[in-house]
Amino acid sequence: MTTSQLVLSLVLATMVFSVALELRLEDFRRVAQQPRAVVCGLIPQFILLPVGTWAATLVLDLPPNVEVAMILVASCPGGSLSNVITHFGRGNTALSVSVSAVASLIALVATPLNFAWMVAANPATADWLKQLEIDPSGIWLSLLFLLAVPMALGLLVAAQAPGVTQRIRKPLANFSLFALLAFIVIGLVKERQLLTLGLLPTLLIVVLHNASGLFFGWITSLAFGVSERDRRAVMIEGGMQNSGLALGIIAVQFHSDLGMVVIASLWGIWHIVSGLALAFYWRHKDARSAH
Repeated sequence: MTTSQLVLSLVLATMVFSVALELRLEDFRRVAQQPRAVVCGLIPQFILLPVGTWAATLVLDLPPNVEVAMILVASCPGGSLSNVITHFGRGNTALSVSVSAVASLIALVATPLNFAWMVAANPATADWLKQLEIDPSGIWLSLLFLLAVPMALGLLVAAQAPGVTQRIRKPLANFSLFALLAFIVIGLVKERQLLTLGLLPTLLIVVLHNASGLFFGWITSLAFGVSERDRRAVMIEGGMQNSGLALGIIAVQFHSDLGMVVIASLWGIWHIVSGLALAFYWRHKDARSAH
């Protein structure tokens, strides 16, 4: 691991730690109180979007690294920003936090499992990984050190040292947001020669990919018959993937492959745009209904 990869891994682990400081055991108890809505929020993340992405890579004739990046992003759990966007869009924030908490735990198994079988089941991506001599099982180690350990430490500190948690929570949350944006900006600046009209097809792929996540969240919530506020939370959870985690895995496991970095970086930008657009639409809708 290079120095830059080590620094990136530490920063990402800090981001996950800061998110864990916002979680409480009550968040997990809430799961027992509304398991149906939580399951509704998990299905788009871990079944529909990953499988739909894998099916799309079989049909589309895209470069293998682009297809691998799409599969990786789709396999990642929702990011912590989904809770903020859901709250702003007047969705069920408690449900969003519950889904995020459970998704973070499920991701320890589901993310590497989904990634491994989908990449192996696509001849183009399987051959590409063999050429790079990449072992998909290495994703397990990344998830362990980038997600499991910092998540456990954050929960422990939040439970055992509430005073310390109160002092460091906001600075770390601000740092996390800044770091995520910095990863995206630095990655794009580093490859600024690509920021031309030639990037538009890749952006279109990301936009459609993200839209499919939102759609899967919407259709699942309709099938489960959940409330309007719950539907908003499920849609945002389905359409906001942890692109920061994906970038970290790409840096550590794929040596910052350019095509993969571009996909994950554009995802990091676009899912915030689409999430905020939906939140503003919902707020406008509520305002009209109030009159």
